[in-house]
Amino acid sequence: MDENERVDLTNCDREPIHILGAIQPIGFLLALTADWIVARTSANTADFIGFAPADLIGRPVAEIFEARVVHDLRNRAAMLRGVDAVERMFDCEIVRGGRGFDVAIHLSGGQIVIEAEPASSEHGDATGMVRSMIARLDQCADFPAFFREGARQIRALTGFDRVMVYRFSADGAGEVVAEAVRAGIGRFLGLRYPASDIPAQARELYKRNLLRIIADVNATPVPIVPTRDAAGAPLDLSLSVLRSVSPIHIEYLKNMGVEASMSVSIIVDGALWGLFACHHYAPLCPSFERRSVSELFAQMFAMRLESRERQATVEYERRARDISDQLLGAVASDETLLKDPDWLGDILTHAIPADGVGVWIAGNHAFSGTTPPLDDFRRIIRALNGTAAGKVYATDHIAGLVPGAESFAFDAAGLLAIPISRSPRDYVVLFRSELVRSVRWAGDPHKPVEYGPNGPRLTPRRSFEEWKEHVEGRSQPFTASEIRVAETLRATLIEVVLRLADEASAERQQAGARQELLIAELNHRVRNILGVIRGLIRQSQPSDDAVKDYVKMVDGRIHALARAHNQITDDHWGPAPIQALIDAEAAAFVDEYERVISEGAPVLLNPQAYSTMALVIHELVTNSTKYGSLSVPEGRVRIDWRRNDDNDLVLTWRESGGPPVQAPTRKGFGTTIIDRSVPYDLGGAAKVVYESDGVEAFFRIPARHVSQAKSVAGLAIRYPRPSPGHPQPLPHKVLAGLDVLLVEDSLIIALDAEDIATRLGAETVTTVATVEGALDAIEQHMPGVAMLDINLGDRNSFAIADRLMTLGVPFVFATGYGEQAQLPADHRGRTVVQKPYTLENVARALDALIGSHRGVGD
Repeated sequence: MDENERVDLTNCDREPIHILGAIQPIGFLLALTADWIVARTSANTADFIGFAPADLIGRPVAEIFEARVVHDLRNRAAMLRGVDAVERMFDCEIVRGGRGFDVAIHLSGGQIVIEAEPASSEHGDATGMVRSMIARLDQCADFPAFFREGARQIRALTGFDRVMVYRFSADGAGEVVAEAVRAGIGRFLGLRYPASDIPAQARELYKRNLLRIIADVNATPVPIVPTRDAAGAPLDLSLSVLRSVSPIHIEYLKNMGVEASMSVSIIVDGALWGLFACHHYAPLCPSFERRSVSELFAQMFAMRLESRERQATVEYERRARDISDQLLGAVASDETLLKDPDWLGDILTHAIPADGVGVWIAGNHAFSGTTPPLDDFRRIIRALNGTAAGKVYATDHIAGLVPGAESFAFDAAGLLAIPISRSPRDYVVLFRSELVRSVRWAGDPHKPVEYGPNGPRLTPRRSFEEWKEHVEGRSQPFTASEIRVAETLRATLIEVVLRLADEASAERQQAGARQELLIAELNHRVRNILGVIRGLIRQSQPSDDAVKDYVKMVDGRIHALARAHNQITDDHWGPAPIQALIDAEAAAFVDEYERVISEGAPVLLNPQAYSTMALVIHELVTNSTKYGSLSVPEGRVRIDWRRNDDNDLVLTWRESGGPPVQAPTRKGFGTTIIDRSVPYDLGGAAKVVYESDGVEAFFRIPARHVSQAKSVAGLAIRYPRPSPGHPQPLPHKVLAGLDVLLVEDSLIIALDAEDIATRLGAETVTTVATVEGALDAIEQHMPGVAMLDINLGDRNSFAIADRLMTLGVPFVFATGYGEQAQLPADHRGRTVVQKPYTLENVARALDALIGSHRGVGD
């Protein structure tokens, strides 16, 4: 960064906090290669296990750690699922005669990262503890009490001086919504912090690594040795428990007088809702076990929070639907109520709180409550006409939509507009007055540049005096729930408010005519589909493989036909790609997709034109399949479209390679759809020519119904077809009818393997964890095949293998040791399945084993 460049809040976002190259000194770190050889260590290993980095790097970890610990670590590594998975072990005697350690293991850049810190002497019932904590949460009557109880529970568990529930807003800023604090140190409740205080990359890490501990801000970081690997890359410590701390954040904490901190992420619906933020005014490091319990509690807290938020949303929307029903029922019995804006405003604001309501229908207006002046209301309506048609629009800052709106912001600073027609544009607009908020910022959120100990870059603020910022010209924002309620009210208002205008009556008549046309065609299609299904059912009693394949093919066609039918009937409230409806019809009726060739720039049709053209293309494809070029294998259809000089869309349909064509002697319903839909519904033109070598059809769709797609990606909907070069399918039911013996000493891994064996058709699966248990199981019931984990704690499974070999039972070995697995001479040629188990590697190994065994038997 240029030293003369102005420093602002974005500079913190550039700091690579996940690759600082050091850890905190409360523990040590080893990074292992895939074959479990030490590649890197922290510089302080001698302080904990008596081996300096030079004594560790390049050696297999099995030469350093106790065999039992290595075995357990390998099993834990095999259990890692997902890129952000971390497994934990407690009170492990890593080296013989040494002290116990709490251990965390995760994967980073292809390496296995093991972190350890001295185990505490306290051991409790973690499950019971969390259950008791959650029970107290469930007794809270409202959200403030729920948040307070969460902070209180974390403080009681960890002993921090201050525990806050810190909630993020949409822009990344945060607010302290609850606090549990030691007496005499002041309170932060209600304080707000700008987004820069927790930069974007830090918020991303909080989503991946759910707990962050800083035990002592004055501690000297311990470097990773070597700092970079052979490729010059540092070790990514995103998931590290011990990751050292950014100097910027250290200074930030020191400016607050904080000497230790901890944060636990609150993830709601996959997003970072907030944190349990913990501060202590002396060094403090809760035990690894208590931190793990805190993380588990935070996950349970987030689940309860998500449930409460959804319950509150559902209840609010239920009450709003009741109000909508009341509106519809009241108008049904007394239509004159629609001419009373005060009544209309009162019932709407009971559903969505607002200070005023403005109604605009066909150029006429009505007001209730606090609203802008009439001239400004007209300007707002013109601006709304430039927004997305047919959708509710909300803003807490009208000045961002209408220049000069600051002049009436005191009365109307925010709005929620509910469109109640398509053309002309009519609206019901709810207004909210200006909310001049005195925001309690924890220091100036605009952070001026200071030259501090970190050089010419952003230094955290030196003072935490409250700084009041008045947010003017804005209203209370409309929530997502309120916007959804507005969509519900929109559907009701379309039915009732449009009765006030003559234009609305004309639009309903046109909509009724279109609806009758659609219903007639849809009934025709539905009856055809039902007839096809009935015929298929009569023929779906397969007696040989050919009929089974036929039934399967027809089943696929029924699904494709249903998709096409849905495209015609779906209520699209936004423009849709013309390519989509062509692809749907081609997939529904044509075996070989390439027989229908379409070409044209990506364009979108508005909902009315999309529905009309779906009917037209559907009828063209149907007729061609019955009588035209698509009725014979060599027939083809080409569909082209382009924009003419008036920007209208011109679409051409040409058939070739089919039987000779004759003009129909009578016009059926389908022909009427083709000839008249585009002119009648869209104001365009249509022409069908019955040339002897193939039907040609030409359509012109007016430009007002057409828009250009912003990008090509995602517009063309292609239906997948089998293609050459596909991977061979997995062996099917290779264990069908067989009794399987599974020897595995890890319960979680054994459950995975049981599931795989069952999916492969095993008759029974007997799972044992010890050599003695396996030998007893063999004597009681000889298995048909076996899978043996080589290492069973401090023993191995070779005695079991010897017994199975004597009995002639086929078996494979399994291991997480990779190429380091050493087999005795009698079993050196045996198949070894690598952990973690997958359906593919187990299926292929057992298929080869059983196949070769049967070959020998033959």
